[in-house]
Amino acid sequence: QVQLAESGGGEVQAGGSLRLSCAASGTFTSIVSMGWYRQGPEERRDLVASLTIDGDTNYADFVKGRFTISRDNAKNTVYLQMNNLKPEDTAVYYCEARISQMFQNYNYWGQGTQVTVSS
Repeated sequence: QVQLAESGGGEVQAGGSLRLSCAASGTFTSIVSMGWYRQGPEERRDLVASLTIDGDTNYADFVKGRFTISRDNAKNTVYLQMNNLKPEDTAVYYCEARISQMFQNYNYWGQGTQVTVSS
């Protein structure tokens, strides 16, 4: 079983910054990719940013230039540095990991961390 432990959410004023962390633990062969999604009230869960084991990144248009995803492979941890936050960034942010186990890939989700940006 794999667990994803998220941290770093909270409340900040518009223009401020937050850094989210997500650490994967458990038994697995390797992490194929890790990423962050977000879901506002009564909204769908949307991709924010993702990072593959090869270092390829993908960002949603609404965060380009403001958010940066990075990863510490030794710690099986992915980070999301969020700068110049806007009230519309308010959402629950979920960590997602695609993990290789026994020659198959599986998707896992964290429990979510609330980010609130006040104007």
